[in-house]
Amino acid sequence: MKQLENAFEQLNITTRAETVSKFERYMKLVLAWNEKVNLTAIKDENDFIKKHFIDSILCAGFSELINAETVIDVGTGAGFPGVPLALIFPQKQFLLIDSTGKKIKILGEITAALEIPNVTLIHARAEELSRKEEYREKFDLCVSRAVANLAVLSEYCLPFVSAGGSFISYKGPDTDKEVKEAKRKIKALGGDIADIRKVELLGFDLDHSFIIVKKNRNVSRETFK
Repeated sequence: MKQLENAFEQLNITTRAETVSKFERYMKLVLAWNEKVNLTAIKDENDFIKKHFIDSILCAGFSELINAETVIDVGTGAGFPGVPLALIFPQKQFLLIDSTGKKIKILGEITAALEIPNVTLIHARAEELSRKEEYREKFDLCVSRAVANLAVLSEYCLPFVSAGGSFISYKGPDTDKEVKEAKRKIKALGGDIADIRKVELLGFDLDHSFIIVKKNRNVSRETFK
C-alpha cells in the first residue's frame, strides 16, 4: 500500500495504520467478490489502488468536502468514491446509493465486515429517492463518479443537495462541452458551476477534472419530476 500512503502524504491526509489496513482489506474483499459478480474491470491491485482509491480521494482537500457533515454518493457501484472518503473522514456521515441491488448487498457485507459505522447504503434509483422528503435537499455535499454526462448527473444529484451545499462530479480531462451543455439544466435545478479543478500528484498519471456545482437555492418538488 506504499503508493496509497504516498498519495496520503501528498494530499496532506493524516491516517492511522488501522485505516490503511481497512483500505487494503476493502480492496481484497472487492476483488474476491469480483470473481463472482462484476464489480470492477480493474483486477490488478496496483491499478486498483491508483484508479479507485487514489482517484476517489483526490478531492480530500476541497473546502466543499472538508466543511460538509453529510455526504451522498450517487451511483456508488462498488463503493467509489464513498467508501474511501468515509474511511479518511470518519466524523462525516455518508449515504451511498446505487440502482443495482446486488452491488449494494455486497457492499453492505463488505462495509459490515470492515466495521465502517459512518456509511449507510440504499438500493434505489436517484431520481426516485430524491423525491422523498427525508432525502430531498438534505445533504451538504453530493459526489459522483457515475458515467453519465453532466446534465444528466446534475438532474440525479442536485436534488439531494441543500441550499449552500455543493455537487462534485468526477470527470475526465475534457469538460468544456459538457459544462456548456449542462449550464441551463444546472441553473434550473438551483445551481451554478462554481469551479473546475484538477489535482496533480507526483508519480501518478491521473488526468481527471472535478466539476464543482454550487447549490444556490432550494427548488420546488415539481422541478425534480
